[in-house]
Amino acid sequence: MGGLASRAVAAMEERRRAAVAEPEEQAEAAELVPAPRKPRPDVERPAPERPLPVPSGREYHPGRPATPAEAVPWSLRVAAESTWRLLLLAAALYLLFRVVDMLRLVAFAVLAALLISALLEPTVSWLRRHGVPRSLAAAGTFLAGVAGIGLVGWFVVWQVTTNLSSVTGKVQEGVNRLKDWLVTGPLHLTTQQISDFAKQISTAIGTNSEQITSAGFTGVTIAVEVLTGVVLTAFTTFFLLYDGARIWSWALRGLPRHSRYAMAGAGPKAWATLTAYVRGTVCVAFIDALCIGIGIQLLGVPMALPLAVIIFLGAFVPLVGALVTGTIAVLIALVTQGPFTSLMVLVVLVAVQQIEGHLLQPLILGRAVRVHPLGVVLGVAAGSIVGGIGGAIVAVPLIAVTNTVVSHLRRRNAAGQEVFEALEAARSAR
Repeated sequence: MGGLASRAVAAMEERRRAAVAEPEEQAEAAELVPAPRKPRPDVERPAPERPLPVPSGREYHPGRPATPAEAVPWSLRVAAESTWRLLLLAAALYLLFRVVDMLRLVAFAVLAALLISALLEPTVSWLRRHGVPRSLAAAGTFLAGVAGIGLVGWFVVWQVTTNLSSVTGKVQEGVNRLKDWLVTGPLHLTTQQISDFAKQISTAIGTNSEQITSAGFTGVTIAVEVLTGVVLTAFTTFFLLYDGARIWSWALRGLPRHSRYAMAGAGPKAWATLTAYVRGTVCVAFIDALCIGIGIQLLGVPMALPLAVIIFLGAFVPLVGALVTGTIAVLIALVTQGPFTSLMVLVVLVAVQQIEGHLLQPLILGRAVRVHPLGVVLGVAAGSIVGGIGGAIVAVPLIAVTNTVVSHLRRRNAAGQEVFEALEAARSAR
């Protein structure tokens, strides 16, 4: 009995110790197992999926879009929206070109004044830095520019009138040689056929005398318009040289307030590009005229100096201007010196154009005017179609200035976006 009682007492003691140790073991296990996290109130929970809305009166079919717009592919939507925006932009450009065409005289005068001012403005700035008053610097530079242009025009007229008689005699000799070649050459024309052809030309001139007279009146009208454009260009050039900064500030006031700061920074860059373009073009045109003039002088073509001046003026149209105006020298060489000399003049023209396109343009204008040669050719072609010779002259500087402005605005927007992203990152880090 005593043994049984002692074993019963020992069993009860073990149960009591187990009961006391069980809560402690549970607490230790609770410390090892992490407690479940409660959802944070500031974290957005995904919204439960809602069934697609079904239009009234229609039966819902699973897997089919609820509306026709949802069935259109995303790429097609992007193409459609891009297309109507491009059409809107094309309509705006068309209206702009129509307005410019209506005000062609004023537009070309302003553009010509900008080109001349870009060429003369560095001189005005240099005089002002050396203490010359602004009005005196602008007036002196303007008068010097007008005198230079007048001297160039007088030189061309003087050379042409001086050599006109000799050139006329050589042209007559060339025409006679052409007649002999038509008779004795591979065409084997007769003298009677040539005379009949000359009579037909005279008859056509006599029949269309009224149209020729009207064309003369049209020429008078064009001369009046040219004179008006010259006066307007001179007037605009002087005020751009005298008060260009204030004119730019006044132009900025017409822009929206949020666009003024961007355009205020783009303006000086565009003016620097235009100035570099005009300087480079003058340098390239001078080299072209000098090389071609020396070539045609060595070949014995008459009026080499006035032809060089004409080529210099034509070289203001990049890549093709000197070649087009140089055809005058080719024709004069043909009627005065013969086919071989005219062919050699053509070789000189092509060689100089290759030097201009592959050496002079990249070295002199490459840094200032970042326009691909294909863009230059297409711009000249489009400008000549829209505005003739004036459009061909102003097309390339307009493209260069537009490229500079767009690049500046893109860099400014990219810098603003980087600043905004940095501010947002700093705010979220707090």
